[in-house]
Amino acid sequence: MKKRIFLSLLTAVSVTSLLVGCGNGGANSKDADGIKIGLNYELTGGNASYGESSVNGIMMAFDEINAAGGINGKQIIPVKIDNKSESAEATSVATRLMTQEGVVLSLGPATSGNFMATIPVAQQNKIPVLSSSSTADVGVTTDAKGNVYDYAFRLCFKDSFQGVTMASFAANNLGAKKAVIIKDTSSDYGKGLAENFKANFEGSGGQIVAEEGYVKGDKDFNAVLTSIRGKDFDVIFIPGYYDEAGLIIKQARDLKIDAPILGADGFDSPVLLELAGEDALNDVYYSNHYSSLDEDPLVKDFISKYKEKYNTEPNAFNALGYDLGRWAADAVKRAGSQDTAAITEALAETKGFEGVTGTFDMDANHDPVKSIVVVSLKDGVQVTSIKVDPK
Repeated sequence: MKKRIFLSLLTAVSVTSLLVGCGNGGANSKDADGIKIGLNYELTGGNASYGESSVNGIMMAFDEINAAGGINGKQIIPVKIDNKSESAEATSVATRLMTQEGVVLSLGPATSGNFMATIPVAQQNKIPVLSSSSTADVGVTTDAKGNVYDYAFRLCFKDSFQGVTMASFAANNLGAKKAVIIKDTSSDYGKGLAENFKANFEGSGGQIVAEEGYVKGDKDFNAVLTSIRGKDFDVIFIPGYYDEAGLIIKQARDLKIDAPILGADGFDSPVLLELAGEDALNDVYYSNHYSSLDEDPLVKDFISKYKEKYNTEPNAFNALGYDLGRWAADAVKRAGSQDTAAITEALAETKGFEGVTGTFDMDANHDPVKSIVVVSLKDGVQVTSIKVDPK
């Protein structure tokens, strides 16, 4: 009996060792049968809408590429792990993907703060991380001193471009002279957008008559809205995410505040409509990476294929994820191998990549040079989009 128990334990240890050995291939290990690409996304938690949307787009791109023969004859093997919308978890996931799963690059997270948490891991392991939606000006591809992170890249524009664009839109397209800002003070995203909107709006002769704040998770905004209701203003700018923005918009309209409301790409989620309701989502404008109203054949083809696959209309995060998946595959293909240094170089040398969210070149800071769109809503539905080119 003791002998059988000993042999059973020995067998269990041996099997466990083999499994750990397979999982701990390290950053430089390569799968002989395919190319492992990590997906580090917010699949649960407060930002799950962004993460799920991004992953749906990525997986659609990977499925298409694999069906067409893969990359240089090898299939893409996605390694998808939920970071639970938490920065610490995003770091942990990045570490697992790069030191245990043997990925050649990693996509995500979707939000700037969570993506930033993965950069030290990428730098240490010399494996590139790519984001399609981390828009913060500082800390995503460069540090506070302007030094470029060797292994961090993105294919979305920065918050400064969004803030400047929406301030110009308010002044030039809506004729606004006075504005109120209600910002998310708990996120770099909200603070960065507010700062750039304010600087550009005041620089063009406008006046910020009030600047209010909230933090992630707030539900009741009546005190803030009541405090601004008696003021004289033409527009409200809400730099924040859909979960709070939807409630702010609904409560503002309930208080008969009918001024145009402006936002940024954080508005782009079906949850905005669920929270605000279609009656409240009129005279609402936000900057975005993509619009379903675009007549570009590439966009129309993407929308058709996405609807067929997922039976729903794609949003900007779906489109960004799709472009990210295709761009990652394109870089691996151009690198001609699974060598992470060669892939990193290919990413940095990207020129004329044609995506659903626009054609771009990668600049020296690992940021794309691409256009932005301003979308307007009527009864919660996109009715117009204006494309703005980078200056």
